[in-house]
Amino acid sequence: MLGSQKERELLSRLREAVINFDEEAVVETAKECIERGMDATRAIFEGLVPGIEEVGRLYEEEIYFIPEMLLCADALYRGLELLREHVVKKDVGVRGRVLIGVVEGDIHDIGKNIVKMMFEASSFEVYDLGRDVPLETFIREYRRLKPDLVCLSAMMTTTMLRMKPLIARLKEENPQVRIMVGGAPVTEHVAARWGAHGYAPNAPRALKAAIDLLVAVRNHLAGRTAG
Repeated sequence: MLGSQKERELLSRLREAVINFDEEAVVETAKECIERGMDATRAIFEGLVPGIEEVGRLYEEEIYFIPEMLLCADALYRGLELLREHVVKKDVGVRGRVLIGVVEGDIHDIGKNIVKMMFEASSFEVYDLGRDVPLETFIREYRRLKPDLVCLSAMMTTTMLRMKPLIARLKEENPQVRIMVGGAPVTEHVAARWGAHGYAPNAPRALKAAIDLLVAVRNHLAGRTAG
């Protein structure tokens, strides 16, 4: 069993290794977390994720630029690669099929990938369209998969605007569609104004918002059936 001081040290090392784009240190620390029996979900969300969040802050303040961001992302993904195999799947009391992707013109998919992993760890069936996904691809795959939830991500103010027509088209396909949006420039106000049903500023909140949405839908349907 890991002591709390050792856990804090490992989490800090993971965070710093991502910030310093030190892939070797990320791999070494992730392996140590696994060997010592540390909860992989905790290592990811209290170690790697705070690291990439700090990288995002450094980028916004123009301390880091695109090359550093990419190197940090590589380090993050090496850690995720090792830890995700040890994430214990949890039953969150609701199951569902999720279609997720980053809107057209946007290649920033770190947040989307973390959200996807949280959904998978919670026993959701996830269909990932990747990044820079055209509107028509979203619509085509929505028709094919008939998911319970569509998750749209954007990391730039310019690409965020593509969410609005996509949400409208999805609602034309099915007025009952449930849509959740997220990403750095997105706000709860924007999400509501464009007709999204859910919004999340980060991955843990995305999972909770998705569960709340799907539970509400199931309860509504159950009420209608009972009525």
